[in-house]
Amino acid sequence: MSLKEVKGKIRAVKKINQVTKAMEAVSAVKMRRSQATAIEARPFALHAIGLLRRLVKRGEIREHVLVSPRDTVETALIVVITSDRGLAGSLNGYVLKTVHKLIAAEGWSKEQVAILAIGKKGYEHFSKRGFRIVDHLDHWGENVAIGSPDELARTIIGDYTTRAYDKVMLVYSNFESTFVQQPVIRQLLPVAFDTLEEVIEGIVPERGKYSELRDAARKEVKNEYTFEPTPKAVFDELLPYLIGVVLYHAVLEANASEHSARMVAMKSASDRSRDIARDLTLAYNKARQSSITAEVSEITSGIEAMR
Repeated sequence: MSLKEVKGKIRAVKKINQVTKAMEAVSAVKMRRSQATAIEARPFALHAIGLLRRLVKRGEIREHVLVSPRDTVETALIVVITSDRGLAGSLNGYVLKTVHKLIAAEGWSKEQVAILAIGKKGYEHFSKRGFRIVDHLDHWGENVAIGSPDELARTIIGDYTTRAYDKVMLVYSNFESTFVQQPVIRQLLPVAFDTLEEVIEGIVPERGKYSELRDAARKEVKNEYTFEPTPKAVFDELLPYLIGVVLYHAVLEANASEHSARMVAMKSASDRSRDIARDLTLAYNKARQSSITAEVSEITSGIEAMR
């Protein structure tokens, strides 16, 4: 490789380093904002899902069509939350692998599975592999409002009630820390008490802000409710809203995970490009020094030959 080629590679790598450093800075700002939004929404999601948990435990609700599990699962809907853009390390890959593991563990064929993709990466992955995509939602990560998933929840509940699906699952990346994002599987329908416990456990952090809610979440609330006109009527009205809260919480967690993973990936890329530029510069200086030494030797040899 000539000195000119090495010098060109050094310039190219330094430009890449500038781009990755800029993307790292942007992701850091978005990460802090998305983390704050996700963490601050956790107490709200915790209490809303806690209310759903207490409703499900009531005897009048246990035989409800949205609570009673079905004997066989002919068709399952999987709601997959991924990012719209790449450059987030292995974050989306882990979520997509988790979906495939779920399908394999349940013994479902491709024909038994329908995909509702929130995020471009999940849509592209499953559409290329021939899965049935029932809906595709983009740009929820940055702009999703607290009431946005309610309509989606009502649609899912309506399809489940008419037996378009026998089970509805949710797969997304749960934010644990800047460096840890864990893909998780939650069962949306039929509503299960154990699943609600898992969601609550995932919402409350083990340490840091709101960690004191962990013990409170495990305590049973003794409040007794009076339902008018009937518990079923109240459940029918509340459930779409509460399922919407679960979806909203999942989108916030996935968004925080995305920006955290992208910031870490861009930092790694910046560090690596800096190391490559340093190695190329060292190689360039050595080659240049060798070239100068060779030229000096030729000049000295020529002078000696002329004497």
